[in-house]
Amino acid sequence: MRILIVEDDELVAQMLDRVLSEQHYTVDIAADGQAGWELVEACTYDLILLDVVLPRLDGIAFCQQLRSRGLSVPILLLTAQDNSTYKVEGLDAGADDYVTKPFDTQELLARVRALLRRGSTELPPILTWGNLKLDPSNCEVTHNHQGIPLTPKEYSLLELFLRNRHRIFSRGEILDRLWSLETFPGEDTVTSHIKGLRMKLKAANLLEDPIETIYGMGYRLKPPVTPMPQSKKTAHKANGKLEAIWQRVQEKSQTRLATIQRATQALSENHWDEDLRDAAAIAAHQLAGSLGVFNLDEGSRLAKEIERLLQGKKPIDRQQKQTLQTTVANLHACLQKAHPTDFSQPSTPKRPVLSIVTAESDRARVWMREAENWGLQGAIAENTTVVREGLNTNRPDGVLLDLSKGSASDSDLSLLEELNACKPPIPALVLTHQDSLRDRVKVARAGGRFFVENSLSPAQLLETVAQAIQRASRGTEATVMVVDDDLQILTTLAALLKPWGLKVVTLESPLDFLPVLEATAPDLLILDIEMPQVNGLELCQVARNDSRWAGLPILFLTAHTDAKIMKRVFEVGADDYVSKPIVEPELVTRILNRLERSRLLRNRSEIDPLTNLANRRKFSSTFNPLLQRAERYRQPCCLALLDVDGLDRINNQYGYSTGDRVLVRLGQLLQQLFPKEEIVARWGGAVFAVGMYGMTCQEGNRRVAELLDLLRRESFLPAQETPLAVTFSAGLVEYPRDGKDRSHLYRAAIQLLERAKIEGGERILAKDL
Repeated sequence: MRILIVEDDELVAQMLDRVLSEQHYTVDIAADGQAGWELVEACTYDLILLDVVLPRLDGIAFCQQLRSRGLSVPILLLTAQDNSTYKVEGLDAGADDYVTKPFDTQELLARVRALLRRGSTELPPILTWGNLKLDPSNCEVTHNHQGIPLTPKEYSLLELFLRNRHRIFSRGEILDRLWSLETFPGEDTVTSHIKGLRMKLKAANLLEDPIETIYGMGYRLKPPVTPMPQSKKTAHKANGKLEAIWQRVQEKSQTRLATIQRATQALSENHWDEDLRDAAAIAAHQLAGSLGVFNLDEGSRLAKEIERLLQGKKPIDRQQKQTLQTTVANLHACLQKAHPTDFSQPSTPKRPVLSIVTAESDRARVWMREAENWGLQGAIAENTTVVREGLNTNRPDGVLLDLSKGSASDSDLSLLEELNACKPPIPALVLTHQDSLRDRVKVARAGGRFFVENSLSPAQLLETVAQAIQRASRGTEATVMVVDDDLQILTTLAALLKPWGLKVVTLESPLDFLPVLEATAPDLLILDIEMPQVNGLELCQVARNDSRWAGLPILFLTAHTDAKIMKRVFEVGADDYVSKPIVEPELVTRILNRLERSRLLRNRSEIDPLTNLANRRKFSSTFNPLLQRAERYRQPCCLALLDVDGLDRINNQYGYSTGDRVLVRLGQLLQQLFPKEEIVARWGGAVFAVGMYGMTCQEGNRRVAELLDLLRRESFLPAQETPLAVTFSAGLVEYPRDGKDRSHLYRAAIQLLERAKIEGGERILAKDL
């Protein structure tokens, strides 16, 4: 893979070169936009890392120029400007992603890998256990580079353990996972398959059996025998490289600081020079990026503040002069203290902490052991006071409150209220045997969100707890877009909502509404009513008239409370309104409730319940924008329609449960093989649809052929019966060659699909292939 870095900051460029070269990428560097463009014209790149502020040709113009030539190479923007305007401009100009300086090198590498995967046929990373490797892209298992022949079920067993490293699976749970929609074989079948898997792994010279038997409970993956995961080694190497670079380039940082100091001194003596001011602003911009890369976050923050003070042409007043002098002095002190040992080492990810509140010590120990199996770190609390006192210092990720021996006390209810008041709220699960509505209402009023029955086994109980904590951790991961011409309102709302885990995009100019809406794709929209040029009611109508945003939750902020205004708010399609002045609890509650209901309704209306893929309605609404994007950037787009061969025969001969298993498994394979950037849906019955942006029919044919090969390897009947071979037929078409809109492409694809069926099935047809 070949990567171009267009970066005028030598420190950042040198660091990126070392880090990317360590990952075996081929790297070219250009110090300005024009030099980068000349390299693009001369060479072919898989990815471009592009700074926004560049001499000769800036990053935004570079993107526009590249896309106008019809080039689809992924672009990752690097910017020290942490505001939505620069990001929206970059994305609108054709960039695929952006990283704000200072950035974490491991996050940067992850984004690089993600962008490179979009243009290739690679699947998620290879699963490993020591020298044992399982490659999902070709379903191969190797040990020390030697292949291990496994049956489909043995392969599925190994993959199940590798993807769930901390969980214990009983034989019944394994049957649910691997024979979920078929008449269950006996649990001895699982034992037989695991025995066969162990024998084959032993024959491949594995010195250690990776599968551990937990007697009376089931099986799990043993901890890996390697002393340090490869990712951690890589991270240590990367940090070591950063330290070495920092030692060599400290002099350049001091030179940039000297430029800033000269400008500050000239300003204090009233000898102001615009050229010197511009040079100091550039030096501060470069320091902001490079210091952050080397984990000097305070220095990066100070440099950004200096850059802000020096930007523009307006005269600097006395207060700003004093602020500038103080900030420059603090930056000088920060650089004097900087030392290579300041570089942080990657930390081991912490497990979510579960506080277990129960008076029964035997129960608590059992739950503690089971929590480990679900990737949780249990902490026993004898009473609610212990948890309440530790909320500020040792905040748990979830609380299990055992009320199975009686009703909730005042202390229990106080704890639930405090957990619910945290930002974001800490999920509390109440274990109870009480069926009294009165008791449940008391707990619900205090903030208890989940009730679990006392009759659940430890495994079932902790599975419920783990799912609740997982939902809570991602429950508020949503984007809220706020449009208001009052900058103070925008600042206040961002400060109120971010502690709840919400990403807030603010927009002061309503004229930029559509491009920002398309670029951010928010989960909820907040509009002010009265704004210059275009008011909020008109923006709401614009959103509601576009099928993409017809279901977007919209809230209004208004100081008006008269009936006519309120009636008009709902007539244009708003879901709710909040009166000014803003009351924080009311606003947050309404937003979170709207987001939760929106998710629920979206899942019901857009997701196929059997395969968990998008349904035809969702595919249609998302495929049209994909075609518009392809037209805008002059890219191809491939549409594939797949039809399972002989599904009616399978249903009649083996039962509808077997037919459902086939559809479910094909849906899983589609999700594994096609990344999230591509659209995968169950069109209806046995027909599936895949939209592949940036792909020709030839490239799409290769991907669909991989899918057909994977499906052929699947076994859909118990081991003691004759295996059922399942295949599909497919028709592929390409935009704009075979059609310029969805309906024409669909008709062309269905004709090819029907021809493939007539010719005997189990084949993929596309024009000119």
